[in-house]
Amino acid sequence: MTRPDNPAPNRLREAKRQARSFERVRQAHQRVVAEDYVELIADLIDVTGEARAVDLAARLGVTNATVNNTLNRLTREGLVTRQRYRSIFLTEAGRRIAEAARERHRLVRDFLRHLGIDAETAEFDAEGIEHYTSEKTLAAFRRFLGR
Repeated sequence: MTRPDNPAPNRLREAKRQARSFERVRQAHQRVVAEDYVELIADLIDVTGEARAVDLAARLGVTNATVNNTLNRLTREGLVTRQRYRSIFLTEAGRRIAEAARERHRLVRDFLRHLGIDAETAEFDAEGIEHYTSEKTLAAFRRFLGR
């Protein structure tokens, strides 16, 4: 028997419901991209003293055009500022998001390490997991690690 919220493989869900699902996924993807960018910008500024579009492109493995498009969006969202041919800077809001992303990354990485995952794998896996783990699960990780 097929439930209304779980249609048979040869049936489609109601169009508006399916569209809402896809919209949520697109919004989540944009949030993940924003978090990756501001976290990397913060890291570059903290380690090298500046963040440049060319460095972002190289470290993210994307084109300069992709970086510029994303930076334009982040500027509109109030997360970064930049001037033509100059470094990229985080706004206060951008810095807060970067710090939260860093903390989630460290927490997930440390949790994975505590489970016995090797350092390289834990670092790699934490990069993806950090964006999709709920606050409830992160709180459980903190309790488990005694933080």
